[in-house]
Amino acid sequence: MTQTLISGLKPFIQEVWKKSNFDQPTTIQSKAIPSALEGKDVIAESPTGTGKTLAYLLPILEKIESDKRSVQAVIIAPSQELVMQILQEIQKWSEGSGIGSASFIGGANVKRQLEKLKKHPHIAVGTPGRMLELIKQKKLKMHEVKTIVLDEGDQLLVPEHLDTVKNIIKSALSDRQTILFSATLPEGTERLARELTADPEVIRVEKDETIIAENVDHIYFIAEQRDKIMMLEKISRLEEIKALVFIRDIGNLNVISEKLAYKNIQTSILHSDLNKMDRQNALKNFRTGKTNMLLATDVAARGLDIKDVTHVVHFDFPKDLKQYIHRSGRTGRFGASGTVISLVTEREERELRKFTKELGVPVAKKMMRAGKIVEPSVTK
Repeated sequence: MTQTLISGLKPFIQEVWKKSNFDQPTTIQSKAIPSALEGKDVIAESPTGTGKTLAYLLPILEKIESDKRSVQAVIIAPSQELVMQILQEIQKWSEGSGIGSASFIGGANVKRQLEKLKKHPHIAVGTPGRMLELIKQKKLKMHEVKTIVLDEGDQLLVPEHLDTVKNIIKSALSDRQTILFSATLPEGTERLARELTADPEVIRVEKDETIIAENVDHIYFIAEQRDKIMMLEKISRLEEIKALVFIRDIGNLNVISEKLAYKNIQTSILHSDLNKMDRQNALKNFRTGKTNMLLATDVAARGLDIKDVTHVVHFDFPKDLKQYIHRSGRTGRFGASGTVISLVTEREERELRKFTKELGVPVAKKMMRAGKIVEPSVTK
């Protein structure tokens, strides 16, 4: 079934699929693409790193009429990074198809965005506030929009965005298709999603093989809160490391970055208070290896696809098991090996052991000695 799924799509899509050396569609793609192609409304939950973007993107590209000069699909995402990432995917997968796309994000130059709209893109992807602003100004015309996608839906159906998202959906045709994808689908989010969709197909992919991979080691170091920076400094000096470090609070994140810089350790930082340029530079420096550590808050790192992360570091302990899974799923993707490091106080150690027991993964206590990770029992 799975290969025929792709071979039934337009040649330009098959071409990119071949070029990307993809073998099989992922679980979420196999389940969601047929429903989306049929024009059904879809509510889908699937963990980070399981190929959600293509699960909604391929059906959209399949159905765009490239000879029509109008916006036919709208994709809403909660953060600027995710919008830019989705746009890159659209550009990659629409190569040679004549399908145009453009991004619209808050904080960017409005005049330039209006110029983009004059070129009549077929797909508009953007953050909620800016998209609604353009719709209200009658610059983004919704009368031919067939599909609206809410990516990372649980971040969009929150009090601060809910009315905006509802108004965007309402501005389209009544027989539009509404698709919501999310890494987690709490009850409240699902209830709201059902209100915004008509007789939706609800798809849940619990645990794709890509989420907590078997080739990932889970280890931890015991450190009092005030000593965690010192541990981070030692971790940053490990050989060939490319680490994504999760820090709860923006203020603390900035402080840690400054303290590490004082020790000549340059890090990239990512949080929601940064402007567009700073965010892009941070990601670029980390992706290209100019910095080997990206300090991020959970919201800023949502949905980001950063390849070849060797280590995920829980600097601040995750608030629950789901958060531990999400963060940890950023390393060891697509067959690569990886390491998840938790910096824990003695109280947090108990929590960590509870999490890993529930996940059925072994976790090992380690120490740092002479710049290497060693067993606690090893003495000088």
